[in-house]
Amino acid sequence: MRRSLKWLAVATTIGMIFILIGGALVTKTDSGMGCGRSWPLCNGKFLPLEITPELVIELAHRLVSGVVGMMVLVLSVWSWKAVGHIRETKFLSFLSFFFLLLQALIGAAAVKWGQSGFVLALHFGISLVSFSAVLLLTLLIFEIDKRFDAEKLYIDKRMGFHIVGVSIYSYLVIYTGALVRHTKSSLVCRDWPLCLNDAPSLPSNMYEWVQMGHRAAAGLIFIWITYILYLTVRHYKNQKVLYWGWIISFILVSLQVIAGALIIFSSLNLYIALLHAFFITCLFGVLSYFLLLYSRSKKNNL
Repeated sequence: MRRSLKWLAVATTIGMIFILIGGALVTKTDSGMGCGRSWPLCNGKFLPLEITPELVIELAHRLVSGVVGMMVLVLSVWSWKAVGHIRETKFLSFLSFFFLLLQALIGAAAVKWGQSGFVLALHFGISLVSFSAVLLLTLLIFEIDKRFDAEKLYIDKRMGFHIVGVSIYSYLVIYTGALVRHTKSSLVCRDWPLCLNDAPSLPSNMYEWVQMGHRAAAGLIFIWITYILYLTVRHYKNQKVLYWGWIISFILVSLQVIAGALIIFSSLNLYIALLHAFFITCLFGVLSYFLLLYSRSKKNNL
């Protein structure tokens, strides 16, 4: 029974990644209205007759979201019963399904009534919370903590401040990135890292402010994670879960910055844009695990 739960947890985690990447694909290809103003049906029909690429992308995203949503529900209930003795399980079970349901409702509302780019930008971030909850549930089910001896981990206030701070800040960076997509500001600046490298100036319109605001936010999180890695190498090298975790975080945030630059240089290449969404998904998952470890460390040292 436990083995089946592990398989379900892995499949659900992968499914959540497909939801996130699928949502980014819908936005990047402007397929949000591929099924018209109809939801959950497509153009008012279960099987539409006129097939377009936008319809296929939107309908596939809805189908994947529906199937994975059921998997998340089953995983939540099963985890609650099987590993409910682990203190975080019930909270994560509730969180994973609630936020997945919330993002589905926001998606449906966007189709039925339309939403501003500032509201739609929340869609990706809400999905990320659900993904992180599913990922953490999976790690609990696989007892990853015991392999890293994480239950005995001590995280002091300085490292705890950085873990909480950069995790919250990463959510702001993610929102600004989603806002770039939903306000169609991806290519408003022709250069990188400045909007116009040969004529540096302040942004002149909302779209440039959105784009450059995201770049500034992304630059700061890169510097912050680089500094945390420096602290970890100097003071926490013997705590392997922190040491390797921050190395992985630094690699992911570096790839994220590179992908962001390549989006400009490639004129919004679809595959690079999807990798951009994938890297931030993985980074947020790692940061979420750090939050779990820090909450346990505080409890262990009371």
